[in-house]
Amino acid sequence: MRSEIVFRIRRQDGPQEPSYVQEFRLNYRPNLNIIACLQEIARHPVDASGKATSPPVWDCSCLEEVCGACTMLVNGVPRQSCSTLIDSLPSGPIELAPLTKFPVVRDLMVDRKPMFEALKQIHGWIPIDGTHDLGPGPRRPSDQARISYVFSRCMTCGCCMEACPNYDGKDPSQFIGPAPLGQTHYFNTNPIGAMNAGERLDAVMGRNGLTGCGNAQNCVEVCPKEIPLTDAIAQLNRQANRHWLTTLFGR
Repeated sequence: MRSEIVFRIRRQDGPQEPSYVQEFRLNYRPNLNIIACLQEIARHPVDASGKATSPPVWDCSCLEEVCGACTMLVNGVPRQSCSTLIDSLPSGPIELAPLTKFPVVRDLMVDRKPMFEALKQIHGWIPIDGTHDLGPGPRRPSDQARISYVFSRCMTCGCCMEACPNYDGKDPSQFIGPAPLGQTHYFNTNPIGAMNAGERLDAVMGRNGLTGCGNAQNCVEVCPKEIPLTDAIAQLNRQANRHWLTTLFGR
């Protein structure tokens, strides 16, 4: 049974500054999550030695595992800090660190811009012609709607990108990453989005696309929404092959 909570937080004063580890101690209370503890530290920013310091910086918004902003490494594992309960972690010091695949802004806050740029690359949207009422969309079988819903839950949190051994945040041109590929599959299976499926397939058939996946399957292990990303990548591979043959030999 814990009597106190010990945090070892990897901090960094700026993007180009060296990182360092600072220890904090809190009185234990049941049902705390990581964010609640960080808020408590921020209210009284005193380290374990009793020295006053600056409050740790982190990112969060919804606090209900929807926005994806509060992703960080908790004991070396990428997790949503808003839904990670202290009681679910092993006893002993809790190590918090920023994601390693994205640029650090400060302390635990990172810039997830590479993921959003990747969504631009794969055309992660459904274009519409004007803003006038287009009427009801096409009907979808319930089983297809259920599958699409699973992929719609992606919140670009970055957990899968962090865990992927093939995604290099320092050189994202090597592999676009599992999250954008999952969204490619999501939009291509939408009845309206399928009209632009060829553009998205062209985007992921390049040098940093599907061929960069090594099928390590780490992405599905850490995804907080349990999205079957490897299934999506497998289906995209089949679609890409058909698209290539169709482009090569015509319809």
